[in-house]
Amino acid sequence: MSAVTLDGAALARRMREDLQPEVAAFTARAGRAPGLALVLVGDDPASHVYVGSKRTHGAEVGFRVDLHQRPADTSLDAVLALVRDLNADPAIDGILVQSPLPSAMGPDAARRVFEMIDPAKDVDGFTAENVGRLVQNREGLVACTPAGIIELLERQGVTIAGRRAVVIGRSDIVGKPMALLLLHRHATVTIAHSKTPDLPAVCREADILVAAIGRAGFVTPEFVKPGATVIDVGMNAVTSEADVIGFFGADSKRHEGWRKRGSVLMGDVHPAVAEVAGALTPVPGGVGPLTIAMLMRNTLTAAERRVR
Repeated sequence: MSAVTLDGAALARRMREDLQPEVAAFTARAGRAPGLALVLVGDDPASHVYVGSKRTHGAEVGFRVDLHQRPADTSLDAVLALVRDLNADPAIDGILVQSPLPSAMGPDAARRVFEMIDPAKDVDGFTAENVGRLVQNREGLVACTPAGIIELLERQGVTIAGRRAVVIGRSDIVGKPMALLLLHRHATVTIAHSKTPDLPAVCREADILVAAIGRAGFVTPEFVKPGATVIDVGMNAVTSEADVIGFFGADSKRHEGWRKRGSVLMGDVHPAVAEVAGALTPVPGGVGPLTIAMLMRNTLTAAERRVR
């Protein structure tokens, strides 16, 4: 058996295409395009790539996208002041502060910045108000990666109600909101993590398994119930040639890619899981594009709520 590939990239393209006429209608009605502000602090290479993609796709669907880029030595107070200004800007409907922030800002910087964002403009769904609304299953802006995963499962016809789901990882960004979204759709949900005894056995109970731990190839076939739907949230750069060969084989395209670039991208799920699972998201091309598509959806939703 080989798992069906859940093509997140293809679904994200369709979602952006669906958004374009809705954005055009909003622009005609409001007299302006939905406004998205992207705040990028520092020189983290991955963050620059992510923000560039968000900027491109936002413009593609018809948004006004403003990039506010600051050097790594920018103070936390300066970033907080920028967010306050964006909160007050009537042309901006959504604010996204790219993480991670520079370590010099301190360990609590991200929380302080996220909490400064007006919840009505919190298109990442990270503020305490929006998280609280999610807990109570009330209207609010939901974290983009978990929301994108739900969109994928529902559009692919994967049954959630009555199924057992296991989420590996308890982060505020993915693990916890993912578990809540599954719970609200009547799954029986377990959040597993590094302290969970006999983690493979717990994961083997899952009809839906979500891996969000940031460890390349950690989820092996022994974690997976035959026929389960496996969602790989991981995005890991593998730089060791021995590891690339171990995961993909010496004659694989991934090894060829490593020879050209010195690294390859892979998820938290081992490639061998494809022989056990019923359905599996690829990395790249799975959850990542859906995260950006849901950011676009959240931005339009925020804009529509502000001009009701």
